[in-house]
Amino acid sequence: MLKRSFLFALILLFSLPLFGQEPYGTPVNVDTAKKIAAAAIAEARKNNLFMAIAIVDPSGLLVYFEKMDNTQNGSVNVAVDKARSAALFRRPTKAFQDIVAAGGEGLRILELQGAIPIDGGLPIIVAGKIVGAVGASGGTSTQDGQVAKAGADSVK
Repeated sequence: MLKRSFLFALILLFSLPLFGQEPYGTPVNVDTAKKIAAAAIAEARKNNLFMAIAIVDPSGLLVYFEKMDNTQNGSVNVAVDKARSAALFRRPTKAFQDIVAAGGEGLRILELQGAIPIDGGLPIIVAGKIVGAVGASGGTSTQDGQVAKAGADSVK
């Protein structure tokens, strides 16, 4: 049963989310990236969290970055890596986390260069197209995912 679940997860993970359509839109600009970061930081503050927030374009290049005071230094690179992973693989980083958590053959995901298996990276989707991604780091993986979602949802 676990093997069947793993195969199903891999098929979902690597199938094109838009089934042959061009998945990318006009890349996120700095003004929109600031809006996304502001929404993410508002969510972090609401929950008394200290976060680093990174916004990248669809190719994974940094567009905007903000680190709240008192955020642990290690979260800086992690936030950028999560955003980059979500953009390049066109899926939330939680998808990788879930596959790794299942163990077994799912651990092969760890060999994918740039695939970050920790919640907190989400593609930014506008009009059904990926325009970038947001990465959040500083809390637990669940908290990071919640903060990133607040940012990503701010432009829908």
